[in-house]
Amino acid sequence: MEDEGSAAVLRAVGRQIKLWREAAGLKQAELGAAIGYGEEQVSAVERARRIPSVEFLDKADDVLGAGGKIAAMKTDVAEARYPKKVRDVKKLEGEAVELGSYNQSVVDGLLQTEDYARAVFRERRPAFTEEEVEQRVAARMARQEIIDTTTARPLFNFVQCEATLRRPIGGKMVLRRQLEHLLEMSQLRNVDLQVLPLSREENSGLGGSFRLLRLKDGATVGLSEVQLISRVLAEPKEAQILDIRYGTIRAQALTPRESHAFIEKVLGET
Repeated sequence: MEDEGSAAVLRAVGRQIKLWREAAGLKQAELGAAIGYGEEQVSAVERARRIPSVEFLDKADDVLGAGGKIAAMKTDVAEARYPKKVRDVKKLEGEAVELGSYNQSVVDGLLQTEDYARAVFRERRPAFTEEEVEQRVAARMARQEIIDTTTARPLFNFVQCEATLRRPIGGKMVLRRQLEHLLEMSQLRNVDLQVLPLSREENSGLGGSFRLLRLKDGATVGLSEVQLISRVLAEPKEAQILDIRYGTIRAQALTPRESHAFIEKVLGET
């Protein structure tokens, strides 16, 4: 695990499973056979070397007669499954009433399809293992739950540089589906999607991609990520600079309606 918080959760879960198994008088191989897993998988979970699946926890709870005590740890395990950076961002997003985002390299993570996200993570160098890729894809998909179509809250506005719509990450078919998804998302009542064309002479976002979150308590924070560095900008002066910059970028971009037509045009060319 890449952070101590996740490791502590998995150690606690593994310890509880081991205690319940021993209390039931079962060996690791016997528990594995009863729940459909191998002895090595059970051992790895008990030693906090493997993240147990929801199915593993449910079946272990049933076989060991834990009365829901093992199954109750599913929420904690689900959180531990994601990298700490993702958990921190997800927490901030959960406190936001409005979220703005400018991206010039890739489509914003909240708008990515699963295949597009997977292709983005596979481009990382040094490369992630396949397990690490899938972990991050799952985390990214989980973050997208914040876009709640039933409440239309919070409010989202995204500005995508045209380059992100044309860069064929994952191949043309992955890009086509991503563009189709952007068109679908742009129809949501709480989502404004704008495109900043490459033909624009003015672009106040040349300093890089960033996000701006307005929180329930009235505070505004910025999120900035560059090579190897992710920063939460909570100082009022820094947040104000990003706020002003983002407002300028939105003014330089196409309107949401114009952007929808622009994305349709790019899709037709892809």
